[in-house]
Amino acid sequence: MLFPNFYNTFAIRFSVGISTLNKKEMYAIVEIAGTQVKVEKDKYYYTPLLEGKDGDKVEFDHVLLVDNDGKVKVGSPSVKGSKVTGKILGHVKDDKVVVFKKKRRKGYKVKNGHRQQLTKVLIEDIK
Repeated sequence: MLFPNFYNTFAIRFSVGISTLNKKEMYAIVEIAGTQVKVEKDKYYYTPLLEGKDGDKVEFDHVLLVDNDGKVKVGSPSVKGSKVTGKILGHVKDDKVVVFKKKRRKGYKVKNGHRQQLTKVLIEDIK
């Protein structure tokens, strides 16, 4: 055997990978301002601009799917009695998108830029 340590480390890495796959977090798929977002508790997400100030509470009632330790509830169109609550952490701007238009041999060039406004939301609870 040329590399005896390779097989031992591979077995250890593989077993660690299997143990992390068995952990199931509770998550939900929520519609926020027209976009569907997969959210988990105690994580933050960037959503399209929402009304409210920093520190305000927000509730999302349009929950499309809830997974709680492998028990999946799918709504048609939304799951009844479930909601996701969060807190606004701040309003930020997305990276700049450059729009450049050109028509060759005509001397026509137009350059425009755009920055989408986003809201940073911390998910506090999934019910």
